[in-house]
Amino acid sequence: MNLRGDFPFLGANPGLVYLDRACTSLKPAQVIDAEASYYRELAACGGRSSHAFGRKTSERTEGAREKVAAFVGADASGLIWTRNTTEGLNIVARGLDYSKRNKVVTSVMEHHAVLLPLMNLEKKGIIRLEMVRAAHDGTVGADAWAGAVDRDTALVITNNGSNTTGWRGNAREAAKIAHDNGALICVDGAQGVPHGKTDFRRDGFDFLCFSGHKMLGPTGIGALVARKELLGRLEPLMSGGGTVKTVRGREIEHLTDQTRFEAGVQHYSGMLGLAAACDYLKRIGMDRVEAHERSLAAALRRELEAAGATVYGPDDSSHSALYSFNLAGAKPHDVALMLDKHGIAVRSGFFCAQPAMEALGAKAGAVRASCYVYNTAEDVEKLGETLVKVKGLYA
Repeated sequence: MNLRGDFPFLGANPGLVYLDRACTSLKPAQVIDAEASYYRELAACGGRSSHAFGRKTSERTEGAREKVAAFVGADASGLIWTRNTTEGLNIVARGLDYSKRNKVVTSVMEHHAVLLPLMNLEKKGIIRLEMVRAAHDGTVGADAWAGAVDRDTALVITNNGSNTTGWRGNAREAAKIAHDNGALICVDGAQGVPHGKTDFRRDGFDFLCFSGHKMLGPTGIGALVARKELLGRLEPLMSGGGTVKTVRGREIEHLTDQTRFEAGVQHYSGMLGLAAACDYLKRIGMDRVEAHERSLAAALRRELEAAGATVYGPDDSSHSALYSFNLAGAKPHDVALMLDKHGIAVRSGFFCAQPAMEALGAKAGAVRASCYVYNTAEDVEKLGETLVKVKGLYA
């Protein structure tokens, strides 16, 4: 698979090896053109203005809603536009009623976007929070979920793709355990949806959150997908224009569909761009995306181990092309800066998941290399060759 020609950023930087898709992915020309088309062709408010361009904006963005929902096997009537995964996770965590059940179960391996809202709710006495421990390699097995989820549990939150280890996880098993105990499940799909086929209905999820910029789409746009019958159980984070039927005096009649969560003028260009990203990935085929990443993941692990790196996370077939690692005696940020001087872009630190990294034994953080559809075996080889040189400086 060689798609580099579709990505203007790589054309402008021909020697660059970009291995930081877990932070944000590059954008193909098709997505950039789709986003720009809003400003060139529409430029109006959707769902408000009744003139021709307002109507066209509504038609195009509702079409985008249908495409994005279909990409994850969901109904458009349950898709809420958000800024990113973080906003979707906050809507779910903060919007549910915990008066009858107040236990929430998550794991130590989650992103801060999961952990911080829950920790804040716990501090306020609204929920009882239980964080499931991980195995030494960062995996969380079904037995661990089964031991934590009970009849007092209102909500389980986990990911279907780790941003620290690349492990694809077992969110479907966690969903079954949650439902067997009468609880709901919310899945952080930021690192899962872009890298393998996700089927909201088949997988048995109640809520699924993901970001456009992780999957070749624009920044500032994402989605929260919910089972339609659960929308009424969520309290929106914001209210304002576009969320109500009528306001008479001090009496408010709220809308009942997903648009009551979409206060204010929306990111219309981002919606079109995210739909174009879904089209792009669909044309490739998510089976091919997964196969490509499995190949890159295996090569990436081999190169890291050959360079003498400490590699975090399991080595299995469900792994996406992402690994965190450290070189003995070297600070993660120093390694990242040295790679940058050789034209290799990676990330270093805790990756907004400090408890996860500490659970893996990376007390001072790590370096993370993450590949996507535009990366090649040659990119991975260059990383390995450069790491050998870097490690030589610490010998």
